[in-house]
Amino acid sequence: MSQISIRELLLYKDNQLIAFNKPAGLPTQADKTGDVSLLQAAQNYVKHPLQLLHRIDRPVSGLLLFAQKESSARALRRQWEQGLVEKTYLAFTAERPPEDEGLLIHYLGKSKHHNRSRAFEEEAPHRKRAELQYRILASTEHYHLWEIRLLTGRHHQIRAQLSAIGCPVKGDVKYGARRGNKDRSIHLHAWKISLLHPSTQKRLEITAPLPQGDALWEWIAQKEWLLQQS
Repeated sequence: MSQISIRELLLYKDNQLIAFNKPAGLPTQADKTGDVSLLQAAQNYVKHPLQLLHRIDRPVSGLLLFAQKESSARALRRQWEQGLVEKTYLAFTAERPPEDEGLLIHYLGKSKHHNRSRAFEEEAPHRKRAELQYRILASTEHYHLWEIRLLTGRHHQIRAQLSAIGCPVKGDVKYGARRGNKDRSIHLHAWKISLLHPSTQKRLEITAPLPQGDALWEWIAQKEWLLQQS
């Protein structure tokens, strides 16, 4: 990844934080493929180490936030633990849930061998409680747009929970979608993050523009009035 391209992904930067809009297909951090990750590209761009605060799955697009200082990372991790950080995603599914808004609670069990999580209704040892709030924002002829607010941060949480209620994310064959997307992305986008700035303590909200070159994302991008209600 060139410096020009990483600069194009830049969403926000100050001496405490830096945020990028990750394209689908780019790993958050180094993995077994050896492909350049966003973390590596971002560190090359700023010329110093960055603190990884959260992750986005490789086929998912959207906002990734890094701390530029260890003190900022500690402050933000405390906010995450206290539930002060709000993360909002957008997703498309072919199936519509029984209710147009609600709270999903599951217990996730992770399979390291298959790199996936399974959502269960029952609590059990080694399963982690997962919660998210959702509402359906709009529908096309074939797909439904979800706004999802994560209340916990678990491995593949949104993908596993939506699959568990029969609504896998479009393109997510790992979690039950009938067919994949041609570019191997899935229609899940980390859209917004809201937190208290570690220095000023003022509420900061960062938004990641929707992916370009895809008919569904471009359809919803044209409906600015709808997204502005969120």
